[in-house]
Amino acid sequence: MPDRAFAAWRTRVEAALDHALPSPDLSPRRLHAAMRHAVLNGGKRMRPLLVYASGIAMGASEEKLDAAAVAVELIHCYSLVHDDLPAMDDDSLRRGQPTVHVAFGEATAILAGDALQSLAFDVLASAPLDAGRQVAMLAELARASGTAGMCGGQALDIDATGVAVSLADLERLHSLKTGALLRASVRLGALAAGAGANTASLTTLDRFAEALGLAFQIRDDLLDIEGDSASLGKTAGKDAAQDKATFPGLIGIDGSRSRLGQLSAVMSDALAMLDADTTALAALGRLAIERTR
Repeated sequence: MPDRAFAAWRTRVEAALDHALPSPDLSPRRLHAAMRHAVLNGGKRMRPLLVYASGIAMGASEEKLDAAAVAVELIHCYSLVHDDLPAMDDDSLRRGQPTVHVAFGEATAILAGDALQSLAFDVLASAPLDAGRQVAMLAELARASGTAGMCGGQALDIDATGVAVSLADLERLHSLKTGALLRASVRLGALAAGAGANTASLTTLDRFAEALGLAFQIRDDLLDIEGDSASLGKTAGKDAAQDKATFPGLIGIDGSRSRLGQLSAVMSDALAMLDADTTALAALGRLAIERTR
């Protein structure tokens, strides 16, 4: 069931993303083309899948979840555009294609990232939900994107480059840089389903999502060592080349794999506490750990 559901949800969010993005025929054409290049070039769509999986588990319809799925993916794509810039990671390959600043120039890439971020909140504000849920979801996405989330994690990552960090510091860094938006994806689905008043369910989903986010990053670090650029769709080996703080670098490959096993158990235990069909969420937890790109 999960594989069929994931394929259907990916198709659904691809169509919704295409609809949400400005037409390349509209002025300013170069900016709109850059935005579409950043978003409509493949990708795992892990964050939209988490929105659908958590929302449907908590009783929402797909129609109620589309806006959140689109919004969180737009935020993710904007972050990738900026992450690839010369001032950040200076990468030339993303999802098997030239990065936005390579294809369209640095200035246009900065504007494209800015515009994608704005569009995400525009889409979410138009979700077919009551005002209370809209506000709660907008606040959730804003927190996950800012200094208490993704941007804060990126700043910590910059500060940690070439510097010895503790395991606790590394886990906090990635709980913000990578984990915050993954956790928000799970929470957005639940909030769209009306779970805001169910504190116990949200706390349990948070426990699952926090473990998934950390597992996702550890697997990413391992793939940077074990994978190749063609299969990953991005430059392999760049963490070591840039002297980034990584889990394999700190606790070794075997230690990283052991930590993945621990996080898998945390995810399973959390989902077992929910009175809901968590089949899709469990499958996404396994995907975070077992993925090959």
